[in-house]
Amino acid sequence: MAGFEDDVKPLFRERDRGAMLRDFDLWSYDDVKANASAILDVLRAEQMPCDGPWPAEQVEAFAGWVEDGMAP
Repeated sequence: MAGFEDDVKPLFRERDRGAMLRDFDLWSYDDVKANASAILDVLRAEQMPCDGPWPAEQVEAFAGWVEDGMAP
């Protein structure tokens, strides 16, 4: 099972975190868990990150973490 610290947090680069800090912290388990649905929506719509969409494998890794219950 995927976990936030080992599998999800590394998906977000420092520049992604900096761009989103005004709203929430992408390196915070609690913040990402609280906003997971919205994050997944923009990832699937290829609207994030701002410099180009994630590869499908990364989107599916994040989606799998969400669907599996968002382990820390």
